[in-house]
Formats: sequence, C-alpha cells, structure tokens
Amino acid sequence: MKKQFQTEVGRMLDLVVNSLYSKKEVFLRELLSNASDACDRSRFEGLTDKSQAADSAYRIQIVPNKESGTLAVTDNGIGMTAEEVERNLGTVASSGTKRFLQAMQDKADAPELIGQFGVGFYAAFMVADRVEVTTRRRGAEGAKWSSDGKSDYDLEPAGDDAAFGTTIVLHLRDDAKEYLDPWRLKELVRTYSDFLAYPIFLCPDPSEKPDGKDKDAAPKEPEQVNSMKAVWKKSKSEAKPEEVEAFYKHLTHDDEKPLATVQFAAEGATEFHALVFVPRTAPYDLFYPNAKLGLQLYVRNVFIGDDVKELLPRYLSFVRGVVESADLPLNVSREMLQDDAVVRRIRKSLVGKILGELEDMQKNRPEDFAVFSREYGRMVKEGCHADWENSDRLRDLAVFASSAFDDPSKTTTLKEYVSRMPDGQKDVWYLAADTWDAAKHSPLLEAFAKRGWEVLFFIDPVDEFFAERVRDYDGKKLRAADRGELDLDAPDGEAKKADKDGKKPETEADKKFKPLSDYLAKRFEKDVREVRLGTRLVDSACCFVADEWGPSAHMERVLRAFNQPVPESKRILELNPASPMVEKMLGLVGDESRASDLADLADLLHGQAQLAEGTPLSDPARFNKLVSALAAR
Repeated sequence: MKKQFQTEVGRMLDLVVNSLYSKKEVFLRELLSNASDACDRSRFEGLTDKSQAADSAYRIQIVPNKESGTLAVTDNGIGMTAEEVERNLGTVASSGTKRFLQAMQDKADAPELIGQFGVGFYAAFMVADRVEVTTRRRGAEGAKWSSDGKSDYDLEPAGDDAAFGTTIVLHLRDDAKEYLDPWRLKELVRTYSDFLAYPIFLCPDPSEKPDGKDKDAAPKEPEQVNSMKAVWKKSKSEAKPEEVEAFYKHLTHDDEKPLATVQFAAEGATEFHALVFVPRTAPYDLFYPNAKLGLQLYVRNVFIGDDVKELLPRYLSFVRGVVESADLPLNVSREMLQDDAVVRRIRKSLVGKILGELEDMQKNRPEDFAVFSREYGRMVKEGCHADWENSDRLRDLAVFASSAFDDPSKTTTLKEYVSRMPDGQKDVWYLAADTWDAAKHSPLLEAFAKRGWEVLFFIDPVDEFFAERVRDYDGKKLRAADRGELDLDAPDGEAKKADKDGKKPETEADKKFKPLSDYLAKRFEKDVREVRLGTRLVDSACCFVADEWGPSAHMERVLRAFNQPVPESKRILELNPASPMVEKMLGLVGDESRASDLADLADLLHGQAQLAEGTPLSDPARFNKLVSALAAR
C-alpha cells in the first residue's frame, strides 16, 4: 500500500541528506547504532516478558551484494509491528517535527530540541536511492517498508515467515558503491562501532565466489569485525597494564609508552568513564591552529568523534584518550556537543583528575615530570593565564630556567625559587630573553649576581603573559629585571619616587653626569626616551630598559612574530656611573676638538645596549668599523 510522507517528513529527509551530516560514511554508524538499540530493547523486555527474548545470542550482520548493488544490515533485536513502522518511519515523531524544523532554522532555539529525534535511520538516503525495511516483532505480524526518500513510501505485510528483528536493505547509488568493499566496511565498523556491545559480522557477498588470493576479498564465512572491548569501561583493577598500553598505542599510533595514564569512572549527577593519556612526546602539530587535538567521544559505546575539543581546555589539548557517557547531550547528527551543565561537569572533573596526576608526577616521579615540562611546560603556563579556576595549581606546575644553574636543561619552580631566596631579597626577579644564552650573559644580571640573588629566565613566548597573570607568589611580587628604575639596596628595591610635581630628587651623580645624559638623549632621540644613571650594572657601561608599564624588547619581538600590533615605544638608556668608558665620555663633552671621538664612543655605547637587549643594530656597518678601529689602537 502506497502512502504519502507528511510534509514535514519530506523537509526532514532533505535536511538529513543535504545538511545534517558532514560525512556520508556515518550512515553505517547510525544503522548499526539503531540495531544495537534494538538488541538492547529486546534484552530489556525479555527480562519481564520471555516471549520477547531472542532465541539465540544477539548479533548484527552486514551483507554486501555487488551484483545487486545492495547493502543489508540485519539484527535480531526487538523488531517492529506494522503500526510502529508507520509511526516511526512515516511520521518521524510528528508531534515535534514542526518545532524541530523551525529550531533548525532558528539556531537560538535549537539546543533545547537537540537529541530528541531518532532520525539516524534517514542517513541511509545519503548513499541509497531506495531503502527497504523488513521487520517483525515477536508475537506480531511482520511488515515491509520501502521508499526512495522523496514523497511517499510503500507499506505491506511481510508474512509470518519473516525473521524476528529488522533487516534494512540499501540500494546504493553509483557514487556510493565503495561501501560494498569488505575492507571499507571493516574500516568503518572499527572506526565508529568497534565497541558496540553486540558482535557485528561481515557476511560473504552472495554474488561472489572468493578464491582466497585477495586479502580484501569477501570473507568465506561471517567474520566478526568489532572487538567489543571497551577498555575504558573497566575499573583500574580490572584493566591489565598491557591491555591499557596496547589501547594507547592503537589510539595514538605511538611506539612509546605514555608518560601518564588517568583512568576513572564518575558517578552521581553525571556518569561517565574516561581513559586518558599524556604522550611522552608532544605531537608535531601541537601549536598548529587546525590540528586535530581533542579526546575521542563515545556514547553508549558508539564512536561520535575524535576531535572533541569541548571536553578539555586548550592548554590540555595534548592529552589523548576516550570519554564515554550516556548523559552527553548531542545534536541530532551526533556530531556536536552542546555547551550545557553536563559538558561542564565532565570537563571540570577531567581537568581536576589530570592536574592531580601531574602533581603526583611532580612529587613522586621527578624524572618523568622533567620530561613533561620539556614537552608541555609552555601549555601549563598558557593554562595559568587562561584558566582562572585552576591558576594556583598550574602556577605550581610551571617551571623556568634560572641564573642559579649553568645547565640550560635544569629548571626550577616558583616554590623552589622562593625557598632559596637569601635574607634581604623581597621579590621574585625574572628576565625575559630570546634564548638561555642571551639571558645568562645579559648585563642586566650583574647587580643581582653581585648580591647573590637568583633571576628566573623567561625564554618561552608565553612566560611574560604568565607573569601578567601571576603577579605574586607566596606574598612576593614577580618583578622584571629589565623594567622600571631600580635601587636594589632600597627596602622595596625601587628608586626614589617623584614628588607631587613629578620631579625626582637629583643626586650628586645625576648632576655630575647631566651633560653626558643630555648629549646622549639628543643624539639618540629617535629611539631613546630618557638617559639616566642606574644601579643594575656592575661591569658593563650601559643597558636598555623598558618603562615600568611598557613592553619589554622580548615582548615586542614575540608580538611581531605573531603578527600582532606593537605600539611605538622608546627605550630608556641606563648608564653605569662607575664605568671607565662612561667617565671618559663625560670628559669629552664640550671639547670641540674631540667631538668626533665622543660621537664614536656614543655610537659604540648605543650599539652595545642594542646587542645586549637582542635588538638589531641600527647601523651594523658603522658599529663594525668602530670596533675594528678601537681594536687597532
């Protein structure tokens, strides 16, 4: 008997075929998931009604037929009556279809409707120009439904000889014949449905007689193609270490063991299982903007996606693994998570467990933690800047190079740094630089080294952003060694403040060197805002520093590297009044006969400051000429 689809159903089919799914191949996932659901329902009803229990073990079969161009999916689950077929396949939950379609057009309302419609069956029309369904519920007459997915469908009795359960036959379009190849079907099952609770068998193609020479030929007998082994659903005591390791290698294609493994099950308001890993080596594309870095998601053992970024924050994107939950809200195509309380609870629990594992590693496995910090330390600092809720935990996991060590591979935490601070040191000091060598040999360290004060080396691009977020640690301020005006002998480490009129008290040294300061300020007015005496230097003649609230030279280079706008800023040139070179230059100021000598020394001084800062020389040729002339004297 031919029947017409409701108007809304036609629109629904058009939506499913053309818009809902991003990949046509998921049609098989949807059909297998529905078959698994049918087996679940039969098993459940069979607990109270023995007539509805399967006569044999539940199973799902896939039968390709290249001669007829069809693909069949069969299960021995609950089956349907003719009335249920008409209601489920002819009306698509008609009571809510209009609202669903309207919601798909009005995205603001879509989330509350997502997940309420079982339209996965209609994914079959993405690859088939005709679909036939033969089904029979135990104790009822069978029914046969067929349609081309356009305007109408046929519904007729299937007879009492129809097998219990459901068989769906897809008449594949010419551009979908790849789904008749055994290797392709195996690939899809293992990708999307490997952990379904019921065995999936790939049956021989009845139109072929395999000769056994082609390994990809149709099997001679039904072959189970799913493993049914959801390792993550086992408890930690049940899952064998070698089993978990094998799963990790299967998941990541990594030959090494993971650096850390976190396996747990959450119960209560939200129930889920998780098995996640920290790889020993960071993926090569960790910082690529389009990299696939996310957890795999399963819902009731059905694979949903392998790049689900909503379950972890960006700074933990290196974590690999699986999350499985029946509570997750999915949209109708099972391909997108909604941002709701369930997702947030899972995310919070995952982050807490992972950070707990890293803290345990830091305390009890320092060698492994050193590997972690080398591979992922930058991500931890990024998280401290981005994740306010866990900022305190993350800052204790962050490590930095330090002036205390001659080995660039050795690092320290803020807690360790503070424990080494000598009496008289009030703040945590850091110096931003492009490399460890540049920081280690910077003249800005001279005054700190003289006092025996340790300085952290901020050589990761994210380090200065970390300092902006973590303004203090254990009551001690984080302060830059290359910013502001310092007096390290003062109780607060700062130079005297300006008075209410904006004038700073002038020392005898300021008065003495004012002629030289004025000369240098005028000569380099294009890139120098101020020339002053400083206390940072011991042996070197000069250095560039930034204003207290201005960006450092290192920060400016980082911003330029990421094509970010950099505001124009001039440097402050600090002079060491104890330097013989500075004293000599002061003696040349005002001597017209030595004007060229003063200019040469001034340009050498300026070049030295640029080199120490890591800034390209303004005039490399002139600087080299001056150095050569100086060496020849």
